[in-house]
Amino acid sequence: MDLAQTSTAQDYFSASDKEAIRQAVARAEARSSGEIATMVVSESDRYREAEALGALLLSGFIGVAVAVLSHHVTIWTYIPVVFLLYFPVLLFLRRFPHLKLSFVGPRRLAEAVSERALVAFYQQGLYRTRMETGVLIFISLLERKVWIVGDRGINEKIPPGYWKSLAERLAQGLRTGRGAEAVCEVIEACGTELERHFPRGEDDRNELADEIIIS
Repeated sequence: MDLAQTSTAQDYFSASDKEAIRQAVARAEARSSGEIATMVVSESDRYREAEALGALLLSGFIGVAVAVLSHHVTIWTYIPVVFLLYFPVLLFLRRFPHLKLSFVGPRRLAEAVSERALVAFYQQGLYRTRMETGVLIFISLLERKVWIVGDRGINEKIPPGYWKSLAERLAQGLRTGRGAEAVCEVIEACGTELERHFPRGEDDRNELADEIIIS
């Protein structure tokens, strides 16, 4: 689910946005035994193979242009120019990481984000909730994708298609510049669905922090 091109995870949401998201999580969890975590990362992978391929292709293209313009279309002109340009172009792609996505296939992007989301799910301890009702709303800015992961107890009652529809809804909101509002709306929807299947018990307690996780 694509999102609009944006900045790093650290400055994507303002302080007031983060507080609004924290309050939305607290309200949603007050109605159910679910534990909702929201996480935003700058990127899910470095895509080093794309950096190398992009640097090679771009430096090769520039090398051809230089050889033609200098009227020295020989391998002895081309190879040194490519060699000299490779590392500057590589640094350029690292400075503007969204450019290297042109050298990454859609399947690779989807796999990178889903794997990063699953790793985050376990790193943040969502698998340790007492009733297996952890939900992670994962936003990866570079790839412009949203992934929502539910624990075993949730997936037994709520189909994966529901999380996909919420992820698409959140992605659309982020694309239109309604970032914090869209996140809060999706958290509210999560809370409503969790309340249907996992109503809050008298002994329920908040097992995870409500603040948005920045990585």
